[in-house]
Amino acid sequence: MKRILLSRPMPPGTIAAAEALFEVEVRHSTRPMTPAELRSGFAVFDAMMVTLGDRVSADILQDFGRPRCKMLSNFGVGYNHIDVEACRSHGVTVSNTPGAVTDATADIAMTLILMACRRAGEAERLVRSGKWDGWHPTQLLGLHVTGLKLGVIGMGRIGQAVARRCHFGFGMEVGYFSRSQKDLAFPAARKDTLEDLAGWADVLVVATPASPETRHLVNEQVFGAMKPHAVFVNIARGDIVDEAALIAALQSRQIGAAGLDVYEDEPKVPAALLKLENAVLLPHLGTAAMNIRENMGAMAVENLRAFFAGEEVPNQVN
Repeated sequence: MKRILLSRPMPPGTIAAAEALFEVEVRHSTRPMTPAELRSGFAVFDAMMVTLGDRVSADILQDFGRPRCKMLSNFGVGYNHIDVEACRSHGVTVSNTPGAVTDATADIAMTLILMACRRAGEAERLVRSGKWDGWHPTQLLGLHVTGLKLGVIGMGRIGQAVARRCHFGFGMEVGYFSRSQKDLAFPAARKDTLEDLAGWADVLVVATPASPETRHLVNEQVFGAMKPHAVFVNIARGDIVDEAALIAALQSRQIGAAGLDVYEDEPKVPAALLKLENAVLLPHLGTAAMNIRENMGAMAVENLRAFFAGEEVPNQVN
């Protein structure tokens, strides 16, 4: 029976599904695997189910020709923490879990849009502080979401799910920036440049996958193009955004507000960002619902099953 390591505590259904097929060891720490743990995993297990923060680099694989571990089944759609090329060169297959995360992540985007536009984080802090002295006509005036212009960076599954919610639910006009023109089920205008999109939008949402090419894609120039009242939202990956430039734009009120579920050096959040009242900060909640995590786990286990059965891996990425 193949030996499989689950790199973190997983939902009960995921563990049960894996145990029905494999000899399973669950690593009980909620922190990412260390380089030493990853090297040991490649030597000891036939496959590993890894996830965000488990950084599989070329350096970790350099000590191996063909490691015992032949597959990394990533629990999540984003796999920028895995050097896919290095894995390929060492005979290690990598898979992910697309689709299962789409709607849940889009829902978190809507949470951040609404919270940032309507200043909900500030409002809750006011109530909890005991300093709220009652309603008045100019209290915490925010941005009315209905009818705003939504700009989406990356119109893939998640970007489209966000746009659908905004267009059909809130009557928002949709624009987007992507490598290619999209055939969409709702009206949307593709912008020629990212700066064009940023200057047009009232709400700018990052929904593009992370890659070396997208590092700091959203930078000082993009924030400089945004409207003073505009809201910036990131539900993709933290390193797509130049965090220092974002902090400067928020501090100077060059932009109105931001809603973030991801950070450049996660889980570290800059002290300057924590101090900003016009920033809504969530702890990477994108897929944090039990049924969604169970669906992700089922996909990850199915990828493992197919690999060891000699079948085509449904969600192979290398």
